Amino acid sequence: MHSRSKAVALGALFTAATLFTPAAALDDAQKKEMGAFIRNYLIENPEIMLEVQAALEAKQQAQRVAQAGEAVADNHEAIFASKNDMVLGNPDGDVTIVEFFDYNCGYCKRALADMEEILSEDKNVRFVLKELPILGPDSLAAHRVSNAVRLLAPEKYPEFHRSLLASTGMATEESAIAAAKSLGLEEADIRRSMEENPNDELVREAYQLATNLGVSGTPTYVVGDEPLFGAVGADAIREKVANIRACGKSTC
Repeated sequence: MHSRSKAVALGALFTAATLFTPAAALDDAQKKEMGAFIRNYLIENPEIMLEVQAALEAKQQAQRVAQAGEAVADNHEAIFASKNDMVLGNPDGDVTIVEFFDYNCGYCKRALADMEEILSEDKNVRFVLKELPILGPDSLAAHRVSNAVRLLAPEKYPEFHRSLLASTGMATEESAIAAAKSLGLEEADIRRSMEENPNDELVREAYQLATNLGVSGTPTYVVGDEPLFGAVGADAIREKVANIRACGKSTC
C-alpha cells in the first residue's frame, strides 16, 4: 500500500476508534488489531518518528519563546533601561537590541561582527550590552575589570569591549587590565575601582534576569518583545528590527 494511502488508513482507523467508539468499548481483538496496524505502519515508515520529534521540538521552542516573551514584558525596565549597562550606537534609537554576553564565549566573539555590521549600516539602532559572566572565575574577573572601565572611563568602554571580546586568548583579569591600560587607564585606578565598587550585586541581578528570561547561554538577544537564543546572525536580528518598525512587534 502507498504510504499516503497507509496514512489515510491509519487516520481513518484512529478516528473510528477514538471518535466513534470509546477506547474502553473496544474488545480485545479490536485493540490488538489497531495496535498491530499502528505498530506495523510505524515500522514500515520510521521517518514519521523523526517528524514527530521535530514537531515536539518546534512546539517546545514555541512554548519557550512564548514564556520568555511574557518575561520580557515583566522585566522590561531591567532589560532595556538599566543604568548599569553600556549603550552603543544611537542612544535615542527607535529600536533597541539587547545582548547578553560573556567575554569568554566563543559564539559571542564570532557574533561581535554581527553587532558591528548592524551598527555600521543602521544609525538608528540602540545596542545595549548586558554582561553575563557565566563561564567561570576568569570570566567573572574579566567582567569586574569591565565594570571598573565603565565607571572610570565610560567613553572608552566601547573600544575596551571590542578589544577584549575580539581577543583570541582567554579573557582574564590580567588580559582585561592589559586591554584597559592600552586605552590609557592606570592599573592602580582600575584595581582601586574594583575594590571600592565590586560588581557582585550587578552580577546577581544579571543572573536573576537571565533566569527570569530562560537564558541558559550566551549570546542571547532581546529585540522588542522577543528573545533570540544563540548566535542567530545579523540577518535574523535585522529581520526583527524591520518588523518592529513595520508593525511594532518582533514578529508581524
